[in-house]
Amino acid sequence: MTKTEQNADQLITHIIKSIENAKGLDIALLDLRELENTVCDYFIVCSGTSNTHVDAIAGLVGKEVSKELKEKPWHTEGERTGEWVLLDYVNVVVHVFQKPIREHYDIEGLWGDAKITLFSEPK
Repeated sequence: MTKTEQNADQLITHIIKSIENAKGLDIALLDLRELENTVCDYFIVCSGTSNTHVDAIAGLVGKEVSKELKEKPWHTEGERTGEWVLLDYVNVVVHVFQKPIREHYDIEGLWGDAKITLFSEPK
């Protein structure tokens, strides 16, 4: 395992743990490494129940990853609306959705060829 893979594994572990601690729902890890023309190696997708919940999940992910791994997202989007917050850690991109927005954009369907690991059963 290379240092980059090890760093990605640590990052993924801390992100998923933070989402679970914030009571994020329907957590899925999409492994994009085997696909062509991808923008990153992994997507982590989860749902929140409201604007406040989505913001809390994204906030806890940012706080915990910064505290534990000393990493900050390269880019973030969507904090203002709380419907879809994106945290871009370059090789790992986190998508925190409200359920209707997640269903509309269907990230898992768009990237259906990716290997998908579910960390919680869809509600």
